[in-house]
Amino acid sequence: MEWILVHTLTTKTTKIVRHRVRTKKVGKSASHRKAMLSNMASSLIEHKRIRTTHQKAIALKRFIEPMITKAKDATLHNRRQILKSLKNQDAVKTLFDVIGPNYSERPGGYTRIIKLGSRVNDAAKMSLIEFVDKKNLEDNVVEEKASEEVESEEN
Repeated sequence: MEWILVHTLTTKTTKIVRHRVRTKKVGKSASHRKAMLSNMASSLIEHKRIRTTHQKAIALKRFIEPMITKAKDATLHNRRQILKSLKNQDAVKTLFDVIGPNYSERPGGYTRIIKLGSRVNDAAKMSLIEFVDKKNLEDNVVEEKASEEVESEEN
Protein backbone atom coordinates (compact mmCIF):
# COMPACT_ATOMS: atom_id res chain seq x y z
CA MET A 1 0.00 0.00 0.00
CA GLU A 2 1.49 3.31 -1.00
CA TRP A 3 0.55 6.67 0.38
CA ILE A 4 0.94 9.77 -1.77
CA LEU A 5 1.61 13.05 -0.07
CA VAL A 6 1.05 16.25 -2.05
CA HIS A 7 2.76 19.41 -0.92
CA THR A 8 0.37 22.36 -0.87
CA LEU A 9 3.01 25.01 -1.61
CA THR A 10 4.60 23.20 -4.52
CA THR A 11 3.41 20.80 -7.17
CA LYS A 12 5.87 18.17 -5.96
CA THR A 13 4.53 14.77 -4.91
CA THR A 14 6.36 12.32 -2.71
CA LYS A 15 5.52 8.73 -1.94
CA ILE A 16 5.46 7.40 1.60
CA VAL A 17 6.16 3.67 1.62
CA ARG A 18 5.78 1.47 4.69
CA HIS A 19 9.23 -0.11 4.71
CA ARG A 20 10.01 -2.45 7.61
CA VAL A 21 6.60 -1.99 9.23
CA ARG A 22 5.71 -5.48 10.48
CA THR A 23 2.46 -4.97 12.39
CA LYS A 24 -0.98 -5.15 10.89
CA LYS A 25 -2.90 -2.33 12.49
CA VAL A 26 -6.36 -3.84 11.85
CA GLY A 27 -7.94 -0.42 12.33
CA LYS A 28 -7.36 -0.40 16.10
CA SER A 29 -5.29 1.63 18.51
CA ALA A 30 -2.21 -0.08 19.97
CA SER A 31 -3.82 -0.93 23.31
CA HIS A 32 -7.03 -2.19 21.66
CA ARG A 33 -5.01 -4.28 19.20
CA LYS A 34 -2.93 -5.89 21.97
CA ALA A 35 -6.03 -6.74 24.01
CA MET A 36 -7.86 -8.07 20.95
CA LEU A 37 -4.96 -10.31 19.89
CA SER A 38 -4.51 -11.59 23.45
CA ASN A 39 -8.21 -12.47 23.70
CA MET A 40 -8.28 -14.06 20.24
CA ALA A 41 -5.18 -16.14 21.05
CA SER A 42 -6.79 -17.34 24.30
CA SER A 43 -9.94 -18.30 22.38
CA LEU A 44 -7.90 -20.12 19.74
CA ILE A 45 -6.03 -22.08 22.40
CA GLU A 46 -9.28 -22.97 24.16
CA HIS A 47 -11.45 -23.84 21.13
CA LYS A 48 -8.69 -24.93 18.69
CA ARG A 49 -10.33 -22.95 15.85
CA ILE A 50 -12.05 -19.58 15.56
CA ARG A 51 -13.86 -17.68 12.83
CA THR A 52 -12.78 -14.08 12.25
CA THR A 53 -12.01 -11.59 9.50
CA HIS A 54 -9.11 -12.46 7.22
CA GLN A 55 -6.88 -9.55 8.30
CA LYS A 56 -7.38 -10.36 11.98
CA ALA A 57 -6.57 -14.01 11.28
CA ILE A 58 -3.28 -12.99 9.62
CA ALA A 59 -2.43 -10.75 12.58
CA LEU A 60 -3.33 -13.53 15.03
CA LYS A 61 -1.14 -16.03 13.18
CA ARG A 62 1.86 -13.69 13.46
CA PHE A 63 1.02 -13.21 17.17
CA ILE A 64 0.55 -16.84 18.25
CA GLU A 65 3.14 -18.79 16.24
CA PRO A 66 6.16 -17.43 18.20
CA MET A 67 4.30 -18.31 21.41
CA ILE A 68 3.92 -21.92 20.32
CA THR A 69 7.62 -22.02 19.47
CA LYS A 70 8.42 -20.79 22.99
CA ALA A 71 5.97 -23.31 24.49
CA LYS A 72 7.92 -26.18 22.91
CA ASP A 73 10.79 -25.33 25.29
CA ALA A 74 8.90 -25.24 28.59
CA THR A 75 11.15 -23.04 30.72
CA LEU A 76 10.05 -20.63 33.39
CA HIS A 77 11.44 -17.72 31.38
CA ASN A 78 9.38 -18.67 28.30
CA ARG A 79 6.25 -19.09 30.43
CA ARG A 80 6.70 -15.60 31.89
CA GLN A 81 7.36 -14.12 28.44
CA ILE A 82 4.08 -15.56 27.17
CA LEU A 83 2.20 -14.48 30.32
CA LYS A 84 3.19 -10.88 29.51
CA SER A 85 1.15 -10.95 26.31
CA LEU A 86 -1.46 -13.65 27.11
CA LYS A 87 -3.19 -12.60 30.33
CA ASN A 88 -5.13 -15.89 30.65
CA GLN A 89 -3.47 -18.40 33.04
CA ASP A 90 -5.56 -21.34 31.78
CA ALA A 91 -4.61 -20.64 28.17
CA VAL A 92 -0.91 -20.50 29.07
CA LYS A 93 -1.21 -23.79 30.98
CA THR A 94 -2.90 -25.44 27.98
CA LEU A 95 -0.30 -23.96 25.65
CA PHE A 96 2.61 -25.41 27.64
CA ASP A 97 1.03 -28.72 28.70
CA VAL A 98 -0.86 -29.76 25.55
CA ILE A 99 -0.01 -27.67 22.48
CA GLY A 100 3.74 -27.19 22.96
CA PRO A 101 4.62 -30.89 23.39
CA ASN A 102 2.34 -31.83 20.50
CA TYR A 103 4.35 -29.64 18.11
CA SER A 104 7.80 -30.49 19.52
CA GLU A 105 8.96 -32.09 16.24
CA ARG A 106 7.37 -29.51 13.93
CA PRO A 107 9.69 -26.66 12.83
CA GLY A 108 6.90 -24.10 12.32
CA GLY A 109 3.58 -23.53 10.62
CA TYR A 110 1.39 -24.47 13.56
CA THR A 111 -1.78 -22.76 12.31
CA ARG A 112 -3.67 -22.63 9.02
CA ILE A 113 -6.02 -19.99 7.65
CA ILE A 114 -8.98 -21.15 5.56
CA LYS A 115 -10.83 -18.47 3.58
CA LEU A 116 -14.61 -18.68 4.00
CA GLY A 117 -15.87 -15.94 1.68
CA SER A 118 -17.51 -12.64 2.47
CA ARG A 119 -19.74 -11.72 5.41
CA VAL A 120 -23.28 -10.85 4.34
CA ASN A 121 -23.87 -7.54 6.09
CA ASP A 122 -20.62 -5.68 5.35
CA ALA A 123 -18.87 -7.93 2.80
CA ALA A 124 -15.79 -8.38 5.02
CA LYS A 125 -13.60 -11.31 4.02
CA MET A 126 -14.02 -14.03 6.64
CA SER A 127 -11.55 -16.79 7.52
CA LEU A 128 -11.20 -19.73 9.83
CA ILE A 129 -7.93 -20.02 11.74
CA GLU A 130 -7.14 -23.36 13.35
CA PHE A 131 -4.26 -25.47 14.58
CA VAL A 132 -2.79 -27.81 11.98
CA ASP A 133 -2.99 -31.02 14.07
CA LYS A 134 -6.28 -30.15 15.71
CA LYS A 135 -7.37 -33.80 16.04
CA ASN A 136 -4.26 -34.75 18.05
CA LEU A 137 -4.74 -31.73 20.33
CA GLU A 138 -8.35 -32.71 21.08
CA ASP A 139 -7.28 -36.29 21.88
CA ASN A 140 -4.64 -34.99 24.33
CA VAL A 141 -7.21 -32.76 26.05
CA VAL A 142 -9.66 -35.68 26.41
CA GLU A 143 -6.93 -37.92 27.88
CA GLU A 144 -5.86 -35.15 30.28
CA LYS A 145 -9.44 -34.62 31.51
CA ALA A 146 -9.92 -38.36 31.98
CA SER A 147 -6.74 -38.63 34.07
CA GLU A 148 -7.89 -35.68 36.22
CA GLU A 149 -11.25 -37.40 36.83
CA VAL A 150 -9.50 -40.62 37.85
CA GLU A 151 -7.26 -38.72 40.27
CA SER A 152 -10.25 -36.92 41.81
CA GLU A 153 -12.12 -40.22 42.28
CA GLU A 154 -9.11 -41.77 44.02
CA ASN A 155 -8.97 -38.91 46.53
